[in-house]
Amino acid sequence: MKISNYSAAELQTSYGIDVTSLDTGAAARLGVAAAWVSVEPGARSDAHQHDETETWVIVSGSGDLTVDAERHPVHASTVVQFEPFETHSVENTGDTDLLLLSLYWRDAERAVRAARDTGHRRFGSRPLFVFSSAPTPNGDLHLGHLSGPFFGADVFVRYQRMNGADAWHITGSDDYQNYVVAAAGREGREPAETAAHYSAEILATLRLMDIDVHQYTATSQDDAYPDALRAFFSRLTASGAVAPRAGAALFDAVSGEYLYESGVTGRCPTCGEDCGGNVCEVCLEPNVCTDLIDPRSTASDAPPREGTATRYTLPLHRLAKDITAHQRLGRVPAPVKELAERLSRREHLDIPVTHSATWGVQPAETAVEGQVIWSWLDYAFSILYGIEAVGRDLGRSWKANEPEQDWKIVHFLGSDGSFFHPMFVPALYRLAHPDWTPDIDYNINEFYLLDDSKFSTSRRHVIWGKDILSPRTVDAIRFYLALTRPEGRRTNFERGAYETYIRQTLIGTWQGWLNGLGDRIEKRYGSTAPDAGTWTPEHAAFVARLETRLSAVTGSLGQDGFSLNHAAEALNGIVEDVTAFARLQAPAADVESCKDEARTAIALELAAARLLATCAAPVMPRFAARLAAALGGPPPAEWPSTVNLVPAGTAVDLARQEFFADPGDQAPDPDSAPRPGLERAAPEAAASKGEASPLLPWLSNLVRQALRLPADEPVRDTSPVQLGMESLQAIALQYQITEHVGADVPIEDLLGAKTVADLAALIADGVDPDVVAAHQEVTA
Repeated sequence: MKISNYSAAELQTSYGIDVTSLDTGAAARLGVAAAWVSVEPGARSDAHQHDETETWVIVSGSGDLTVDAERHPVHASTVVQFEPFETHSVENTGDTDLLLLSLYWRDAERAVRAARDTGHRRFGSRPLFVFSSAPTPNGDLHLGHLSGPFFGADVFVRYQRMNGADAWHITGSDDYQNYVVAAAGREGREPAETAAHYSAEILATLRLMDIDVHQYTATSQDDAYPDALRAFFSRLTASGAVAPRAGAALFDAVSGEYLYESGVTGRCPTCGEDCGGNVCEVCLEPNVCTDLIDPRSTASDAPPREGTATRYTLPLHRLAKDITAHQRLGRVPAPVKELAERLSRREHLDIPVTHSATWGVQPAETAVEGQVIWSWLDYAFSILYGIEAVGRDLGRSWKANEPEQDWKIVHFLGSDGSFFHPMFVPALYRLAHPDWTPDIDYNINEFYLLDDSKFSTSRRHVIWGKDILSPRTVDAIRFYLALTRPEGRRTNFERGAYETYIRQTLIGTWQGWLNGLGDRIEKRYGSTAPDAGTWTPEHAAFVARLETRLSAVTGSLGQDGFSLNHAAEALNGIVEDVTAFARLQAPAADVESCKDEARTAIALELAAARLLATCAAPVMPRFAARLAAALGGPPPAEWPSTVNLVPAGTAVDLARQEFFADPGDQAPDPDSAPRPGLERAAPEAAASKGEASPLLPWLSNLVRQALRLPADEPVRDTSPVQLGMESLQAIALQYQITEHVGADVPIEDLLGAKTVADLAALIADGVDPDVVAAHQEVTA
């Protein structure tokens, strides 16, 4: 017999609460350990995971248990068991100590099963709001942008939806960024016009990349947004932490302009590398501009002068413990935790959250004049605003000013946002909504280089998305970016390497195998899938290999280990495995005594093709749909739990399919002049002579549909803008034109003075005559 009694004198702090181990006697030899756990009234344990299976027996007191963000009341006599890797914490909501006995042990087999369960673990049935960091509308998107957060978020949401999750991709343009003002100055127009123009271009490029966005908020074009942002800011000032404080600031020596972000450059005070105002892209630490080494104004050659400015300021150092607690809850990369620890050692980290500027939203508070709310605070609120917008469309009661505990947020961002997203933003949420515990995962990519140096629009060292994306190229680009995007390290894009890979791997190997398989099925089985016959040990081993590949893709796209690099490698691994298998089986294909084994081999190749179609769907949706159709099925909609044969007798149409186009036949050289558009002079002249374009009826119907006009409404001699078209409708029309005929009509043409007849002539002149002929008599 072994008796152990609880003793408060032996308690030690662990996981934010009081714990003391107890001797389990003979049970220890079975691997069972135990501890008393005491939680004071109002206290809460740190959220954590571990590989052990754990059981709690509540002895006295009461509280709330949170497991993967779901809350459960507990009280004396409650017994709870945690599976390995479940995130859990307990809060004492009563007036007396909450005392519990914890029993825990390691079960390797159980832990491995839990680790492999990438379905809804940590997410449960909660709504998933997946954010790609809002782009600054100071230019269009190039491949460096597209390889990062937008693509990652799109694939993540597609995979989650195939697994039955309620998931939405949310983003929008960060209109009130200081960099928009700089772009507007360079281009000789107002910031609002610049933001609207590039916001539309960005959304159009995302569509060309087949990136589905379920909510896109252009903040400067949303009439309700400024007041909602002001209300969020007022919550921060009401907390007492955000208040006007005088501090050092930089000013241009010639104009006296207040300098921050794009207005100032220098060397980072931490690492000494070149950086801009407010954050360093090398060491990722923030700066306050006055601490830059050798600061330089971008407005003049004179060294900036230092002065004093009173701004609303956040003393972030006071929230270091809250930031650490937040980062224990979701998936947070180790470099972010290290950065947070580095910054927590600073005695002071005062971050101004208003700045002297004319572009932006002024706070309702009047303690400072002529200042606007900083764009990073603006971005923090736009996340909540985007969730409310999704809810409004769905008829859900989600509110930006009342965030809910069951919301699961997943962020995709570039490494230069490693301070703002996982530290600055949750600190703001802690102040504005102290009763909310945001559960956020962070997926971070590094910089994607072009020919071993950073993308640069000023040096024309760039490949624009619109210059390389088309319906025929988009799948190949998505796959190559998945394979090479910068996960955990900087990676490089070389045009020649990309083209060689597409030709050798996607066309030479993938398409070559699929076409060849189609030929063999056509000749031997009349273009229908054979039923499996006799199985050999090699056949069974191949199925096991495919199951391993399925497991690898599943783990690579799941929430715990999301990696497009690994997913692309596993997808290519399916093809490598099946082509090797086909070569080994080929010698017996025409041997009469082996015909039952041969049809099994073909059935297994078809199973591999079906698996490839389904597993590729989040990464290459067009390819997946075409391959599934060639195998007699609908576009993949559910994630597979196992490898499945194509039903015997199914019509198979693989032999002459073109799944990937040669990249050399597509986009122009990125280093040649400005981005090419469609020729304008000739078609406009033709239209002016009254010669109707053969595409005019088709385009007229598209315009009527976009604007919901009557079917007989005259549109020929009127511009879309005169008909009432706005930017988002123009983007939708631009996308449909590209989808149907492959023409890239600039947004400025759709929203300019050109009539519908002019546009029809412009499109017809720039596309293949066969495409024109195919649409000449087509109504939309």
